[in-house]
Amino acid sequence: MTPESFAEKFNVSRETLGQMMIFQALLGKWQQRINLVGPATLDDFWSRHAADSAQIVALAPKNATTWLDLGSGGGFPGLVLAMMLAPRGGMVHLVESDERKVAFLRTVIRETGAPAQVHLSRIEALAAAQPDFIGDIQVITARALAALPKLLPWIEPFTNSSTIALLHKGLAWEEELTQAQQSWTLSVDVVESVTEPAARILKITQLMRRA
Repeated sequence: MTPESFAEKFNVSRETLGQMMIFQALLGKWQQRINLVGPATLDDFWSRHAADSAQIVALAPKNATTWLDLGSGGGFPGLVLAMMLAPRGGMVHLVESDERKVAFLRTVIRETGAPAQVHLSRIEALAAAQPDFIGDIQVITARALAALPKLLPWIEPFTNSSTIALLHKGLAWEEELTQAQQSWTLSVDVVESVTEPAARILKITQLMRRA
């Protein structure tokens, strides 16, 4: 996938595409010092990482402007989402506990002007701190962070009755969901990934612990 075909597929403006090209260049530079993505996937920025992240935008309500990305790592999907949501006034909160990765994320934000804020924190600690934005979160994302039974307890403190979680899942998604449903009640829509036929995006709402 080329930058131009990415922009056409996801209806991205020239300005947003320019931001993402800056992101790509910084990723390549920083990858030489710290491991941000799998080295073998670095050349697949547009098809493997950018498109995989961008597909999430269409699964959320158009008026969803406050997003939370857990375990942001190299910026997928969080930074891609921030750049794509900018024209509609979006803001993405990125949570990352690795100081070096936080430095990278903040550099990309500074260089691109993406509407995002990075929180250097473990997820559990941030939830316990009850930051001001916690009640405003409309969409929560996480990509390649943890299996669903471990991930849902991290998500739950940030949710309210209308929060949507959009979670990238791989081959084991059915097993993970079955295990999670032993401890949680939830409404879930399963969407096939546009970048990997065996992968899924789980759209989870009405998350609640079983008594």
